[in-house]
Amino acid sequence: MIRVCSWTRALIVAGIAALNTSCVPKATVLPGVTVAPARLPSGILARARQTIAFTWSYEDADMRAAGEGAARIASPDSARLDFFLAGGLGGGQAVVIGDSLFILSNAGLVKRFLPPVSMFWATLGRLAVPAGDTTVRVDGHATRADIARGGDVMRVTFDGERLASLEHVANGGIEERLTRGATRMDYENLGARRHLTLVIVRTTDAASFDDAIWRH
Repeated sequence: MIRVCSWTRALIVAGIAALNTSCVPKATVLPGVTVAPARLPSGILARARQTIAFTWSYEDADMRAAGEGAARIASPDSARLDFFLAGGLGGGQAVVIGDSLFILSNAGLVKRFLPPVSMFWATLGRLAVPAGDTTVRVDGHATRADIARGGDVMRVTFDGERLASLEHVANGGIEERLTRGATRMDYENLGARRHLTLVIVRTTDAASFDDAIWRH
């Protein structure tokens, strides 16, 4: 039997902690000119019903997966998400209403893949974070804000009126990041090394949705 003395064990634990911490980038000071009073673009969904078809890919330390999916969006704050694993190997379904997530099937897979609700809404262009002390700065076409509540900060960037990114800052480091392009969205949990990418394939308007899709 190999014995590890207490000071050696402490060094190993410290080394592991340092490795985990090094994965999380530091949050720098917001660039730009401070705006007072703090004003942000609306960050709300257009008043419409839409179906968004997308492809997705996911990876973490233990697995990689990819497939297709669809999101049915009802303004201002309801969404039904269906995603399918490539090769017909299953999938999952969930409903998001306001700040609540309801998992309809395959809970383990859905919880692993989906970002937190605020980050999920950000993929669709909706800013849905708790109110807090807000600092806004303008830098050319970019409007950035730190929204602080408790010990956490949600850092949002707008490109004109379009929500471009949302970051979760804790203990001075960026724990999570959502970046949003015209058709591609990337969610990263930097500490856990999780990465989800969505690429929009098609967006169609819908007159209405069957009420059954919201049941949970």
